[in-house]
Amino acid sequence: MVFLSACDLIIMILMHFAWYDLVGSIGVGVIIFTYILLQTRRIKSESLHYSLLNASGASLIIISLIYNFNFSAFIVEFFWVLISLYGIVKYFFSKKN
Repeated sequence: MVFLSACDLIIMILMHFAWYDLVGSIGVGVIIFTYILLQTRRIKSESLHYSLLNASGASLIIISLIYNFNFSAFIVEFFWVLISLYGIVKYFFSKKN
């Protein structure tokens, strides 16, 4: 039985970490960061920034899914982008009225 140290495990993970994994991980980070901002009331769900951050994060995840496809994750992120785009459009139409 072989036991790996934490450093060996991290090195093994990084050796198999492609650029699109990094892009997807950044997308996950953006979405988590946005949710933290929402829960700590530093951003409002009606704000343009909220929708832009969500759309950006989900788009980055979709880019990573193009290279390592997962249908369920793609569906979630696709609708995340669509709903965020709805929020962006709604923001600009509410500003005109």
